[in-house]
Amino acid sequence: MPGRQLVVEADGGSRGNPGVAGFGALVRDVRTRRVLLERAEPLGTASNNVAEYSGLIAGLEGVLRLAADADVEVRMDSKLVVEQMAGRWQIKHEDMRRLAAQARALVRQISEAGGRVRFTWIPRADNAAADALSNLAMDGRRIDRLAESDDTARDTTAPAAEATPTANEATTSTTAAIDSGRGPVLTDPHRIVLVRHAVTDNTVSGRLDGRGGSNPPLNALGQAQAQAAARAVATLVDGIPVSEAAPRKVRVVTSSLARAMATGDAIAAALGVDPIRDRDWDERSFGEWDGLTFEQIAARHPAKLARMRMDPSYPPPGGESRADVAARVHRAWSAVAPGPGVTIVVTSRVPILVVLNHLLGIAPERFWALATDPASISVIDLWADGNLSVPAVNRVDHLTEVERS
Repeated sequence: MPGRQLVVEADGGSRGNPGVAGFGALVRDVRTRRVLLERAEPLGTASNNVAEYSGLIAGLEGVLRLAADADVEVRMDSKLVVEQMAGRWQIKHEDMRRLAAQARALVRQISEAGGRVRFTWIPRADNAAADALSNLAMDGRRIDRLAESDDTARDTTAPAAEATPTANEATTSTTAAIDSGRGPVLTDPHRIVLVRHAVTDNTVSGRLDGRGGSNPPLNALGQAQAQAAARAVATLVDGIPVSEAAPRKVRVVTSSLARAMATGDAIAAALGVDPIRDRDWDERSFGEWDGLTFEQIAARHPAKLARMRMDPSYPPPGGESRADVAARVHRAWSAVAPGPGVTIVVTSRVPILVVLNHLLGIAPERFWALATDPASISVIDLWADGNLSVPAVNRVDHLTEVERS
C-alpha cells in the first residue's frame, strides 16, 4: 500500500522558446493542502519543453526527499509532458527522450519504495503556484524551500550571485550574499569539488572530444595527473571539520566519458567510496566538429565558430548548443547540491564553466573567461541559508611542472 498522499504541481517556461528559461515545482500534502516543498531554478537559455520537464523532475525529486513511498498525483498544464509520461504520445526529440528517461527513473524509485505516480493534465489557471515559481526562476531566482514543521522552514531562496571574476583567478574567494529572511548560517557547509578530467591524447593535441565522440582513455600523463588530483582531493576532504550535527558524507560523481570515469575512479579509491555515474555531467557534444582542432574549425567555418562561442543557443553542426548542455548540467547540479557533506564531481570543461558561470552570475559573453585546466580543482561551499562561497577556481598546485604540460 502506498504511504502518504502527495500532489506535485510543476511548470516551466521560456521567454523566447528557446530563450531565458526556468522551472518551478511544489509538493503538497493532499489531506492538509499544505505546501511541503517549493523549488525553482533558472536554466539559462532553453525551450519550454526542457523547462517543463525540468520542473517535473524537480517535483519528483522533492517527493523522494519527503516520502519515497507516497501516492503521488502529478498535475501539469503541459499536455505534451503529461501524455508522453503516460505513454500515450511518442517522444521524437532526443533531448525530450533523455528528460523523460530521467523522470521515469524517479518514478521507478518511488514505485520500488512502495509508492505510485499518476499524471493529470490541468488548465493553466489551475497551475498558478507552479507558474509563479517558474517565473521567479526566469527572473533569476533559485528556491529550495522545505517546510520542516508548521512553524519551522528551511528557506534557501536565492538571487543570482553578482561577483564576476576574471580568467585565471585561481585562488580568489567569492561569497554571494543572499537574503533568505533569516540570520546567516556559518557552520557545516556542503562542499562541492569540481575536478576536470586528466589528459588524453586528444587533450594534448587540442582536438575537440565531446559526448558521442571517440571517447579516448587517459594517456600516461593523464594517469599521473589523476593520481595527483586524487591525493589533493583526499587532503581537501580530510581538512574539513566534522561535527555531530553534520557527520561527513562523501560521494564521488563522474560523467560517463572514459577520461572522467578514470580520473574519478582514482579519486574514489583514495577516499574509499564507490563512484556514481551521471551522463548529465558529460562534455558537450561537438557533432561534426568532434576530433578537429580550433585552428581547423576556424579555417573551415570561421563564422559558425564565432557564432557558437558567443550565442548560447547556437550548436556546432550535429552537436549541442551551450543552452542544451546547461539544461542537463543544471539537472545534475540539482541532484548533487543538497548537503551537508562533500561531493566530488569529475567532469569536463564546459559543464564546469556552466556551474561556475551560473553561481557567480557571469555575463553570457564572458562564459569562456574562467580557466579550467586538465586535472584542475575548483571548490564551492554551500550553506543552508542559501549563501555560497567559491574559495578556489582552477587550482593546479598539486600537479608537478611535467604534469601541467
